Amino acid sequence: MATLDEIKELRDATGISVMQCKKALEEAGGDKEKALALLRKKGSEIASKKSDRELGSGVVSAYIHTNHAVGAMVTLSCETDFVAKNEEFLALAYDIAMHITAMNPTYVSDAQVTPEERAKATELFQKEVDESEKPAEIKEKMMQGKLDAYFKERTLLDQSFVKNQDITVRQEIETAIQKFGERIEVKTFVRGAVAG
Repeated sequence: MATLDEIKELRDATGISVMQCKKALEEAGGDKEKALALLRKKGSEIASKKSDRELGSGVVSAYIHTNHAVGAMVTLSCETDFVAKNEEFLALAYDIAMHITAMNPTYVSDAQVTPEERAKATELFQKEVDESEKPAEIKEKMMQGKLDAYFKERTLLDQSFVKNQDITVRQEIETAIQKFGERIEVKTFVRGAVAG
């Protein structure tokens, strides 16, 4: 059985309800890392169940780096005004804007990558893959691996979150969905920088 201190520690780390933290710790046999993994998995399941809900509210948040030479704005949507006004939701939007400033993604999600952009990226790696002396099926896997890595670096939701490199931006949002009980989605973002 999980102790109150263990539950409190997990709750403080995640912001997820006491009951969910208690259940995760009990399922994990008291192992905090396993409990975190269980909560992330549960967050992903909850997010997929809420994916068809209508987004009727949200916030626009901005982050300007201290040198005033780079910054970003993000539109983070949710279902209700109640969540949109929550301090933790506002902090999430700000943190995502800070992440965008630091990591300079091109797309919100993989779904935004056009066939033309995929073709350009394929062309970029084609010579390297062709020069390999591997069999054709291995070359195909090499190309897919290169494309996956290339677009992962450029896709906001798949990037490692700047404030916690152990999780992706998607997982940070899924944790918020689990915490607030509402669908949350990055609608748009823009990043600007002084040319140098």
